[in-house]
Amino acid sequence: MQDFSGKVAVITGAASGIGLGCARTFARAGMKVALCDLRADALEHAVANVRALGGEAIGIPTDVSRHESVEHAAGEVVRAFGKIHVAMNNAGVVLRGLPMTDVSDNAWNWVLGVNLYGVIHGIQSFVPLIRAHGEGGHVVNTASMAGLHVGDRQTGAYSASKFAVVSLTEALEKDLAGTNIGVSVLTPAAVATDIYSNSAGLRAGLAEPNPFPETPPDIAAGLTPDQVGERVLAGIRAGQFYLITHPDTRSWVMQRHTRLMAAYDFAEAWEAEQKVQG
Repeated sequence: MQDFSGKVAVITGAASGIGLGCARTFARAGMKVALCDLRADALEHAVANVRALGGEAIGIPTDVSRHESVEHAAGEVVRAFGKIHVAMNNAGVVLRGLPMTDVSDNAWNWVLGVNLYGVIHGIQSFVPLIRAHGEGGHVVNTASMAGLHVGDRQTGAYSASKFAVVSLTEALEKDLAGTNIGVSVLTPAAVATDIYSNSAGLRAGLAEPNPFPETPPDIAAGLTPDQVGERVLAGIRAGQFYLITHPDTRSWVMQRHTRLMAAYDFAEAWEAEQKVQG
């Protein structure tokens, strides 16, 4: 996509953070924006924020973990704006500070329900509507650097969900090959959002607390959501699949792939030894 003026975007998890930053960026590019979020009060403020920029925006209360809620949101976007061109499956929650043995089924269901099934439901509900009008479009799924590199904050459930989003998006790109719909996966590192405190607030209604609701200092000092929005817009224009926001994380990915290549070297040596012995 090159021309965004008059096009329609739908963004989940859009009441704050990266979702709101992208909504503002898309609005500045001339797009109509549908903001979806579970938090009705925050959503109302976010819509007003986008409209204050001169953008045309609506808010749709949405629980991305429920297919029927996302399907309803898709219908509301079409009713309001007629079409969908860009779908950004962005809603996410984080749980940190627990070793994998201490993550309950309840916690797993919550994290995967939002982070993974939220993307699945967005693909199921939004992509057919993009294909229907034939004008082309783009799908952006928000993963994380945690989907390419496992850090040391004991965010195993979060990382698992984000690794899944990366592979899911790679599969979607293959499914849509040869169409006029582009696909990207966003893998940000530190972005100054309230995802930790927001996640803790959302988890307050469940039976278990979020053990570390405080925002880590490096996150607080990270990129602004609007900077990420500009990166997303540039990536869509360039037709990029992987949307990297932090070039300094290259070494993290290289370390992982160095271990993989070392495993291949070991496997080749072992295979050669077996042939000699055989």
